[in-house]
Amino acid sequence: MQKVASRFRKQQCAREQFTCTFAMASLTCQARMERMATPPDETDLMRATLKSIAKDLNLSHMTVSRALSGHPNVKPATRDLILARARELGYVKSSAANAMRGDPTAIVGLLLPNIVNEFYARFANTLALLCADSGYDLVIHLTNDEADREYQALARLQALQAGTVIMVPTPVAHPDTPRFHDHMRLIEFIRTRPHSNVVGRLIIEDAPTIAAAVDHLAHRGHMRIAFIGADESLSSGKDRAAAFRAAIAAQSLTDNPDLIRTGAPGFAMGRSQMEVLLDRPTPPDAVICGGFEICSGALDACLRRDVDLPGALAFVGYGNPSAYQWIVGGITTIDLSADDIAERAMKLLLDKTSKDEVRSPTRLLIRNST
Repeated sequence: MQKVASRFRKQQCAREQFTCTFAMASLTCQARMERMATPPDETDLMRATLKSIAKDLNLSHMTVSRALSGHPNVKPATRDLILARARELGYVKSSAANAMRGDPTAIVGLLLPNIVNEFYARFANTLALLCADSGYDLVIHLTNDEADREYQALARLQALQAGTVIMVPTPVAHPDTPRFHDHMRLIEFIRTRPHSNVVGRLIIEDAPTIAAAVDHLAHRGHMRIAFIGADESLSSGKDRAAAFRAAIAAQSLTDNPDLIRTGAPGFAMGRSQMEVLLDRPTPPDAVICGGFEICSGALDACLRRDVDLPGALAFVGYGNPSAYQWIVGGITTIDLSADDIAERAMKLLLDKTSKDEVRSPTRLLIRNST
């Protein structure tokens, strides 16, 4: 019995050893096949460094580094040779290495409340393409108009060594947000904060167009013109409401505070405030919206109630989503070009010396709803 047991153990050990050897051989064979299947250009790409390019071309490491960094003290023919070899190998400059040396990176941050409305989405898309054309990478963060989210986004962008951040400021700033001003160039977009140490501001010049909308409605006989806009604690909300009041006064119309509805900007706010106006004993005969999502919410309330536009209510929107041209034969709106604003933002981004306030114009696009 002992001999049988001993023989069985030896056979079992032999089987285990064979199994292990076979498995190792299979893994080795698989690894070899994978290496053989790897295209040569991928292998070259993994080895593409300043040193490898310098060795291939029999040049110094410093010459290659200068050529790839755009340094002027490199002969054109040598620079072309180096750039061609770098492209051939798929060389990618290391942003992490630049950051460790303290060099500026090509990262640009964009902070938006959301990308639900078409304007923000179109602006972000155009700016991303413009950044790419100029050698920058755009990193987008959404804040939902919350101070903590804005602070976290700025902290992440600082960790990425972002050089410039274009941001729609949240209604209330995080108490520690000012520390980022020393590390990144901040450009305020649409809204502004008092006493903020930013390098530039990109403002939508809509006050004249709001005045033109009031003038247009007044000349068509409307006497009870309402306005729905952002809370006046926000710079954009304050400026738009002020422009509306000034235009009402200029037309010698009654300034009725109940017809000016403001609140935290958003779709729900626009819809609820439009419903409040429609439920009044004497509802307005015209309304002007002072915000993208506010307008969408107000328009939704009107369509849900089958309000006759413009028979019972003349409607002036804000922004120009593609659907506006089809609703009730066309929505009259305060039109602004996201592409134009993105181009102005890019110029402000590239000009690292000025601290300008750039204003982008708007226009009144008259359609059937008024």
